Amino acid sequence: MTLEEKTAQLVGYWLDQNGVVAPMQGEMAATQDGTTLADITRHGIGQFTRVYGTRPVEPDERAAWLWAEQRRLQRETRLGIPALVHEECLTGLAAWKAATFPTPLAWGAAFDPELVEQVGAAIGRSMRQLGIHQGLAPVLDVVRDPRWGRVDECIGEDPYLVGTVGTAYVRGVQSAGVDATLKHFLGYSASQAGRNHAPVHAGPREVADVFLPPFEMALLDGGARSVMNSYAEIDGVPVAANTALLTELLRGRLGFDGTVVADYFSIAFLEVMHGTAAERGEAAAMALEAGIDVELPTGDAYLAPLVDRVRAGLVDEALVDRAVLRVLRQKERLGLLDPDAFAEDAPTDVDLDTPEHRDLARRLAAESLVLLGNDGTLPLAPQTVASGRVAVIGPNADRAEALQGCYSFANHVLATHPDLPLGFAIPTVLEALQQSLGGTVSSAVGCAVEGTDRSGIDAAVALAAASDVAVVVVGDQAGLFGRGTVGEGNDTDSLELPGVQRELVEAVVGTGTPTVVVLLTGRPYAIGWALDGPARPAAVVQAFFPGEGGGLAVADLLTGVVGPSGRLPVSLPRSAGAAPYTYLHPRLGGPSDVTATDSTPVRPFGFGLSYTSFAYEDLVVDETVASDGTLAVAVTVRNTGERAGEDVVQLYGHDVAASVTRPVAQLLGYARVALDVGERARVRFSVPVQRFAFTDRQLRKVVEPGDVQVWVASHAAASRPGGPLDSGGIVAVGDGVAPEPVPGSATDRAEVRVTGDVYLVGTGDPRLVTWTVDRTS
Repeated sequence: MTLEEKTAQLVGYWLDQNGVVAPMQGEMAATQDGTTLADITRHGIGQFTRVYGTRPVEPDERAAWLWAEQRRLQRETRLGIPALVHEECLTGLAAWKAATFPTPLAWGAAFDPELVEQVGAAIGRSMRQLGIHQGLAPVLDVVRDPRWGRVDECIGEDPYLVGTVGTAYVRGVQSAGVDATLKHFLGYSASQAGRNHAPVHAGPREVADVFLPPFEMALLDGGARSVMNSYAEIDGVPVAANTALLTELLRGRLGFDGTVVADYFSIAFLEVMHGTAAERGEAAAMALEAGIDVELPTGDAYLAPLVDRVRAGLVDEALVDRAVLRVLRQKERLGLLDPDAFAEDAPTDVDLDTPEHRDLARRLAAESLVLLGNDGTLPLAPQTVASGRVAVIGPNADRAEALQGCYSFANHVLATHPDLPLGFAIPTVLEALQQSLGGTVSSAVGCAVEGTDRSGIDAAVALAAASDVAVVVVGDQAGLFGRGTVGEGNDTDSLELPGVQRELVEAVVGTGTPTVVVLLTGRPYAIGWALDGPARPAAVVQAFFPGEGGGLAVADLLTGVVGPSGRLPVSLPRSAGAAPYTYLHPRLGGPSDVTATDSTPVRPFGFGLSYTSFAYEDLVVDETVASDGTLAVAVTVRNTGERAGEDVVQLYGHDVAASVTRPVAQLLGYARVALDVGERARVRFSVPVQRFAFTDRQLRKVVEPGDVQVWVASHAAASRPGGPLDSGGIVAVGDGVAPEPVPGSATDRAEVRVTGDVYLVGTGDPRLVTWTVDRTS
């Protein structure tokens, strides 16, 4: 291969630079005037950037074009190597007319990796059908600050939840023959003050113990085949130029042998944003040496600037060869080097929103809905459903876009094409309730998501006052870089509901009509006033952008067709001033007598109410575990209510005394269990002792000998040491039945002794907690 042919394999080409779907796209995107695609690809090309996902294109027509273009590359370039095609797929394939699934924060709320894997497989099959080889998902960043705009792209604030759910998605997508891309490696979500691209001030222990585990799991347990770098810097070193992270850690320690792709323009950002490179060629040299194999979305740095530096003797061509070999291995594995790769005709009559897609979307949406408060109004009484007058109010009640996340095609691309339809069915909450309740439903907008216009509130209040129940649907509009209230670039310094939506809710509640608030958001908001205030709504339901089946799922939950079973994947913040906060804090990271501020969340990680009730009984924990073994935990969960329901049984632990501070509570494992009325099940967890591992003072991953405490609870705050439990918490302690609520302290837990010397944890150690359920009547 010539040097030009080599570097051509290391870059993407963005055919349609339409709208703004990447940071600083207007400033960074190269001009395309008067240049043909044949000229651009005369030496070949590594990847095509978002063939389907940059502008609305008919899938059949675009597939025919792509097949013809791939054949041209085979026929007219000297090496005959087709292009790898990548697309976004965070909430489904980001293409016109493709199904839109719940956003990843909803995946976390569902606590159901098996269902997420099925969703990933369905997305992967759609992609592979269209000739797409690589998907830029999942996002494995651990949420640290709800002010960050990209929270809706993340799975949750617990590394183990992020890792298990994210790994399931990887397995699903890759089962269809599409490479998943883990992002953003590493520490991106810890940006200063929740500001996008801001510096990260994380120490090596936090990086190793909080941000790295989800990537370890997706690589070692899920076999992920691609990784994307973070835009951010850590302690002054941009990740795109960090050899210690991208080569020594990722490849040396974790054994990753796939491709590392650059987040869009991140190599050029070393020059124009970080200021660590004087010009584009130096940026290319820094990124290539650090371990980035492919520059996306274009070849601003890895084409002419890199070629010039290699020919000047400033960059060793062996670094180019290293990256090219990785790219060619990927293309070979995906079948792109097969001469018959495009022998068959392109697909026709492509359906990207099949009944399977719709069923999976609705099921995942239903499992992700979190009931935060309920005075008994929900589910709606049969007489209300049959003949009552229901007012559906709010800016998100009748907007399909309000059900979809930032990386949905609707909010990512179609926002700049307002005259085009979504291209698939997505009933709004209003439409779904009208389907369920018939002609008893009336509606009013009340106010917009943003802005200060209050002119519609009086009409909404009048409608509510004349109704038997009011459903107020409020929240976010996802978008990019100022085009919305949440999403990439849409960070915030306030965690109050946007605009005057709180005023709308309070005005409707003030009518005395039972009011149900449904939140369609991409981040958790400070809604203590709606949950614990003196004039609170009758019920509050949290939905994290639940996708095309979300409106139907909300209607099913309100009318009792399904019961609520989602759990908070992030703590519900008290205020913006309490951020950043995580339940994974050491003793002095939470409320204490030495500070006058209270960071206690309004509702804790793992919290979620049901239409029934559950009890945990007969907790049995192995008293001693060898440091190279597993810990057996068993507990009985019983449905003590009058309706069938699903519970998420959560297993927590705490290291009593360690060489570095440890969290007061740590999720060890979880199990989703469906129980009929009166049914009980014995849930048995098998916990590898490595779940208690942490990075010690010598920066070694170890399990130290000593006492640990283990308990089963309904949420993270049901384990608070030395203080009362939050209301609604149930916890299994010892062999007895815990009342609700229960007083709790550090002694209310099963004590376990980890024996032996310090146990060094090596790469490849098991980390997944397994569980089984034995059912009894």
